[in-house]
Amino acid sequence: MSPAHHRDVAGRTSVASNQSRYQASIRLSVAPMMDWTDSHCRVFHRLLAPNARLYSEMVHANAVIHGDQGRLLAMDPVEHPVALQLGGSEPELLAQAARIGAHTGFDEINLNCGCPSDRVQAGRFGACLMREPALVAASVKAMIGSCDVPVTVKCRLGVDDDHDYGRFRAFIDEVADAGCTMFVVHARNAWLKGLSPKENRDVPPLRYDWAYRLKAERPDLQVIVNGGINDADEATMHLDHVDGAMLGRAAYHDPYLLHRLDVAWFGGELRSRAELLRAYRPYVEAQLERGVYLKHIVRHVLGLFAGQHGGRAFRQVLSEGAHKPGADWSLIERAVAITGSFAYDAAASIPSSATGRP
Repeated sequence: MSPAHHRDVAGRTSVASNQSRYQASIRLSVAPMMDWTDSHCRVFHRLLAPNARLYSEMVHANAVIHGDQGRLLAMDPVEHPVALQLGGSEPELLAQAARIGAHTGFDEINLNCGCPSDRVQAGRFGACLMREPALVAASVKAMIGSCDVPVTVKCRLGVDDDHDYGRFRAFIDEVADAGCTMFVVHARNAWLKGLSPKENRDVPPLRYDWAYRLKAERPDLQVIVNGGINDADEATMHLDHVDGAMLGRAAYHDPYLLHRLDVAWFGGELRSRAELLRAYRPYVEAQLERGVYLKHIVRHVLGLFAGQHGGRAFRQVLSEGAHKPGADWSLIERAVAITGSFAYDAAASIPSSATGRP
C-alpha cells in the first residue's frame, strides 16, 4: 500500500480522505529549498502545521532514476500531504521520475521552472525553461501520462529583462493546455546573469499583482504566490487574491510563523514553542537510534525561538553541541531550559509518535 494512503477506523484504505487533505492544503505550503527541506525538516514542519502542504528539495530526474532512491526520496509517512519537486528538461526522463515519485507515495509531482543557479542553467532546466514553454508543456504532458497524482509547476514571472505580462501568461496558458492546473508563482523575475541565487531571492522586484491578475483572468487555475512573504499579515492578504501562499525561508528562520498561520487559517489550538519541540522528541530519538547524527536534525529547529527571550542562546547551545559525539535529546532539553519556556519534566507524558497532537 502506498504511504500516501491510510486506513480508516474500519481498516479500509481511505484515498478520499487523503485527497481531501491534499486539496485543503493548497492554502498554506512550504517552498522546496535545496539543502533545507529534507525529511527531518518536513517532519518538524508537519508538527508545526498539520494542514500545510510540504515539498521536497529539488531532485533531478536523472538522480531519481539512477541514484540512491532510498536517500533522495526519503519520506516519513507523517509528512503527507507532501510533494516531490523534480528538475529536468527531458520529457521521457521526467515522466519516468514522476512515475517513481508517485509510486514512492508522494502526493504531487512539481516541475521546477524557477531555480536560477549556474548549475541548473548548465543543465538546461530550472528558470531557463521559462523561455521554452513548448518543452515545459511536453514535459508536463508526459509526466501527467505517467502517474496518477497531480503534476504542478513552480515558475518565475520571466527571465532577465522579460517584463511582458503577456509573455508570462502565454507561458502559463501553453503549460495549462498540456494539463497542468496548478502553478506556484515566485513573483519575481529570475536573473540568469549577474545575480547569485541568493540575490535572485531579494533583488528582482516583487510583482504580486501579476499572480493576482493571472488568477483573475484564469479562474479555473489554482494559483499560489511565493516570494518575500515574511509575516502573517502579508501571507493572509494574499488569500484575498489567489488560492494559497507559499512560505520560503521565513518558515525556516521563524518556524513558529508556520504554526501560527496553520492555526489561524485551519483552526486548532495554538501550542507553545516548547510543546511543539517536545512533540518532536520521539522522531529525534528514533533517528538517533538509526545512527543519524543530531546535527543533521536540530539544524532545522534553530530558529524556533527567534525573537524570543533566550533565542540566541538556544541556537548557540544547539549549534555548538549537536556535532559532538554522543549528542542526544538532553542537549535540546538544555537549550530549551535556557529560554525559560518550560522546566523539563522527565516524568511528563511524551507522545508516542510525531504524527499528531498530544
